[in-house]
Order: sequence, then C-alpha cells, then structure tokens
Amino acid sequence: MVSAAVDAGVTRMVTMGVDAARSRTAMALARGHTEVWAGVGHHPTEASPPEIDVLNDLARDPRVVVIGEIGLDFEEAGAPPRHVQVSRLHALCELAVARDLPVSIHNRGAATEILEVIDAHPGLRGVMHYFALEWEWAERFLDLGFSLGFAGLVTRPSRQSLRDVVKQCPGDRLLLETDSPYGNAHKRMGVPNRPAYLIDTAELVADLRGTGLSELAKLECDNALRLFTKMT
Repeated sequence: MVSAAVDAGVTRMVTMGVDAARSRTAMALARGHTEVWAGVGHHPTEASPPEIDVLNDLARDPRVVVIGEIGLDFEEAGAPPRHVQVSRLHALCELAVARDLPVSIHNRGAATEILEVIDAHPGLRGVMHYFALEWEWAERFLDLGFSLGFAGLVTRPSRQSLRDVVKQCPGDRLLLETDSPYGNAHKRMGVPNRPAYLIDTAELVADLRGTGLSELAKLECDNALRLFTKMT
C-alpha cells in the first residue's frame, strides 16, 4: 500500500493511532517505512480511558509527529458520555502541549465543545481532521490557528458548501487526507480507500482553487512540514 501511494505521487503520509495498542502499531509502521510517520492518540469512541503515560512515552519517538486521532464524537451510538469525552480530550491536549506536538482532531456533532477545549490550551496547534462543516465554523477554527483537513467527501457533488470552504480556506491552512480506509472520493464509492487515492481529492481541490496539481503539491508539502515539524 505504501509503494502504491509513492507510485501515485504521495511520498509522505501519516498513519494514526486510536488507542495505545494501535498507536504502537502506527509507530512500528513508521519505523519500517521512510515515507510513513505516526500519530499516537485515543479515539473519542473508545470505551476504555486513554493510557496517557504510554502515549507520552510513544510521543518521544522521532517518527511520531502528531497526537491523534483524538477529539469528540457525540453522534456515535455507544460512545462514552459527553463529559467523559471532554475530560479525556483535555488530558490529551495537555499531552500535546507538553510534548510540543500538533493534534489531529475528530469532530462529530461537537464543534462548540471542541472550540472550547482548544481555547483552554494556549499553544495548542493542529488540524481539524476530515473537515465537513460550513465556512462559519471553518473561520472559528482558523481564528484559533488550526488548519483544515479535507478528504474525499469534498469530491461528492452534493457537498457544495464544503467546496466553498475549500475555495476560501487560506492556502497555508489547507491540508489533504484520505482517512483511509474511509473517506472515499465520489468515483471510488464502495471500495476501501487507500493513501494512493489522495490524488482524487487533490485533482478536484486544485480545480476548485484554480491552480495546477504541481503547485498544490508544493503547497501541501510546505503546509505539512510547517505543522508536523518532526516530519523531515
């Protein structure tokens, strides 16, 4: 899968952990592939509490460039109660600030609460993963210094308001992602997503922003290196 991504022109990628065990797996993948870096984190829908001490130790590794995936999910059935999720997110953001790492934040139905958490942690930086909201929300996250990550969702014709956000997003805050195996582009619905398919989203984003694919590629590389400072 890594080779296929490189062949498609995706030469650097980040794989995310969603609990301590899978964060270790992410780090092992990053150590085994020069094109891959790791995120260590705890997904908000996980029933067990985050193992902060374990994640802290993992975050010291030079291949770990972000605390993620973390966030809030108020729509997933069976997810922990809201107050539990919020408390856990505060702890994970404290870890990110302590380790001087950005965060990758998952949001489902919790934009207001996420804004409050971010604002409570001066110095916190990061990206709103799989951004899917309107420009009004985009502005609020941008005002807090965050970047916006766009996946294959923006390629779906019904998502005109999201395409408008892509057009308006400041160039230095624009990031692309796949969220593979999820986040499929419109033309690949029904098949598992993979990092190589980032190009599907990049082609549409370049068109929306009136730029060439090579210019967008340089912008994306610059933005990623600016945010994920350990990704050298």
